[in-house]
Amino acid sequence: MAEIIQKDGTWVFDGDTLRLTPGRDKNVGLLRRELGELVVPLGALAGISFEQGKRTGRLRLRLRDGADPLLHATGGRLAEPHDPYQLVVESDRYGVAEYLVDEVRGALTLDQVPAGPVDAYLLPGPSVPLTAAAGDGTASFDGEQVRLEWNWKTEDAKAAAGTRTIAVADIAGVEWQPSVGLENGHLRFTVRGAPTKARPKHDPNAVELWGFRKDPLMALVAAAVQARLPHPATTTTTTGPGGAVVPALEPADDHDALLRRLRELGELHRDGVLTDEEFTMAKQAVLKRL
Repeated sequence: MAEIIQKDGTWVFDGDTLRLTPGRDKNVGLLRRELGELVVPLGALAGISFEQGKRTGRLRLRLRDGADPLLHATGGRLAEPHDPYQLVVESDRYGVAEYLVDEVRGALTLDQVPAGPVDAYLLPGPSVPLTAAAGDGTASFDGEQVRLEWNWKTEDAKAAAGTRTIAVADIAGVEWQPSVGLENGHLRFTVRGAPTKARPKHDPNAVELWGFRKDPLMALVAAAVQARLPHPATTTTTTGPGGAVVPALEPADDHDALLRRLRELGELHRDGVLTDEEFTMAKQAVLKRL
């Protein structure tokens, strides 16, 4: 067993799993503290590295694409204080960090773990129920439906629609985007049959984020929902003119789901979201799978 204990957290490797426990230091990000201990199976790892600095170093884990719903939902946009797959190492523990790296790499080689993508989530995502409040609203998720409630800072037309409840079965995708510079971030849910081009400020299926302390907690909601959606490896996409991507999100062997997808494509075409050519290409792709 290899173990490293730091103010930033503790990593323990037993040959089969790597346990990542956040520390209690004030510099540990809010998301890491709320997420708690992560148990990462060896098969989810693509690699591990250690970077030395003059005063501190940094351990970094690289997961296989598609292994973790948190990484998928956030698109690798988590800042360092909130990234659970990094650990700050004090200079007097560099030797321990290097030993941990050697042990993990040795196990990856011995078990012949490939570094390529996976076709199923290997981590469960954050536990539910959970609630996060930030920006112009509060997002809650109980494992079956998302509830969006608005606060006094919400844009009037959006708030007038009232509390929004979205069943997981109606969600086609989820995205968390942090604030960058003058650009606000968001937590957005893409709802089947109800596409929108509205900015998060006006989108009733999105919470707008302004770069405040609790914004990263919305990433936990995104990850918990993502863990209950079809894995990206089971979905297909059709690319239309100009690089427009039209998702076909249902499994190929589900006849009823494909029929529902045809109806959704028809609605997108009637609403002007898809051009005639994009609609034809997407419809042909679905018909080939019937």
